[in-house]
Amino acid sequence: MPNQYKIGQGKSFAVNNLTKIYTSNKQLDFTASLLQQVFKKRMNIQLPVTHSPSADATIRLIIDPTIKGNETYKLTVTAHGLTIYGSSSIAIQDGIMTTDQLLLGDAFASSRHQIAPITISDKPRFARRILMLDPARHFLSVKDIKFYIDQMIKYKFNALQLHLTDDQGWRVEIKGYPKLTAGGPFYTQEELKDLCNYAALRNVEIIPELDVPGHTVSILSAYPELACTVNDTIPKIIGTTTDMMLCCSQQEVYSFYKVIISQVCALFPSPYIHLGGDEAAISKNWAKCERCQALMKEKGYSNPAQLMIPFFDKILSYVRDAGKKAILWCELNNIYAPADDYLFPYPKDVMLVSWRNGLTPTCIDITKRYGNTLILAPGEYAYFDYPQMKGDLPEYNNWGMPITTLKKSYEFDPGYGLPADRYNHVDGVMGTLWGEAIIDINRALYMTYPRAFALSEAGWTDMEHRNWNSFRQRLYPNLLDLIKCGVSVRAPFEIAKDN
Repeated sequence: MPNQYKIGQGKSFAVNNLTKIYTSNKQLDFTASLLQQVFKKRMNIQLPVTHSPSADATIRLIIDPTIKGNETYKLTVTAHGLTIYGSSSIAIQDGIMTTDQLLLGDAFASSRHQIAPITISDKPRFARRILMLDPARHFLSVKDIKFYIDQMIKYKFNALQLHLTDDQGWRVEIKGYPKLTAGGPFYTQEELKDLCNYAALRNVEIIPELDVPGHTVSILSAYPELACTVNDTIPKIIGTTTDMMLCCSQQEVYSFYKVIISQVCALFPSPYIHLGGDEAAISKNWAKCERCQALMKEKGYSNPAQLMIPFFDKILSYVRDAGKKAILWCELNNIYAPADDYLFPYPKDVMLVSWRNGLTPTCIDITKRYGNTLILAPGEYAYFDYPQMKGDLPEYNNWGMPITTLKKSYEFDPGYGLPADRYNHVDGVMGTLWGEAIIDINRALYMTYPRAFALSEAGWTDMEHRNWNSFRQRLYPNLLDLIKCGVSVRAPFEIAKDN
């Protein structure tokens, strides 16, 4: 739902075979092609793009640098034409996707090649609206990920996080360490460059994630010497072994990761790299490792979790050397409420992601206190690998996950009812699809939609303009449209009886 709109008066704008799309900026050529696709799909009419203003160039895409806000756009439709003003190419793209929604929602007028007059002034509530795929657990081809990107841009998602490494697999080629990818499918560096270019054309930022110091069996199976001493004699089997960590006391670990971080940062244009930092089984590794215990004594630490400080001091220095910023999952001093502090002190230049069920309000308060930027991915609203209904099909690898219904996802208010100055450090929202239960792209899409509709609106639309009953009605044509595009969606039949 746009944040500000006004229904116009007078005649509709009539589109015909002479109508042209005008833009004075050749950098918008690809963006203009997206609008061409919209009119081809909704009106079955092929509109040419021109860089010369003329009487028949009545659809206009205009970059206006005086507009404040990277994604602020204005869409106007009158009897004389349709114009989208924006401060950037992504702002113009946002206006195009809103145009698509208008034509889809008024199918009768669209079939007659008409668009009713309207003025929309719009900008997102939060800067980043992210979805996350996990090809570490179940590999997804580049073609599949491109198809996923094609769908997410329709609903103004502007970032895709790829969880590239975990216990179950290492999916990114690293020059000099071929054993990392010897055990399964992976993306070559050229494939990842191609994927990033594909995403960039569509104004999508791809954020790579390499999880450390836990979730690292795929590394330790190939390079077991990087593990703690307590795990020296334990087999490290990809897909079976869990709860092993990189040894924080070995220089070889840091030399290894300096190369990895340098290469991955060079591959991805995003200013960020996600380095995990979650679910570290410290009590089973660092707390029992002779080398780590010696380091702990040397540092004067009383809690082995404090070893995260020197570990990330070194790891984050490599990120800074590469000209990037780090993202970490926000871990607090308790995995359940109550919690009142970080697991270890996060540097201020690290962006954190809140994820554990019920702890996001606490994370908002603590990150505000310490000055960290925050992304919200609360499990109870935004974990899209969770089932959508009890006994929902197709079921796969359900380890006892809680249920997250479409309505529950829609109830998510990223501001949690707080005054704006209490959450102005929140940069965005993220929906996660952890791959243990996501066996292929069809299941990924089935678990994403329609809940991603809810998350998109939570990230974009101010609370005063959000309404469950309005959302339900707007849902139906979008579900049908995705099906026509070959998207595996879940039909939320249970909401038909919802009041």
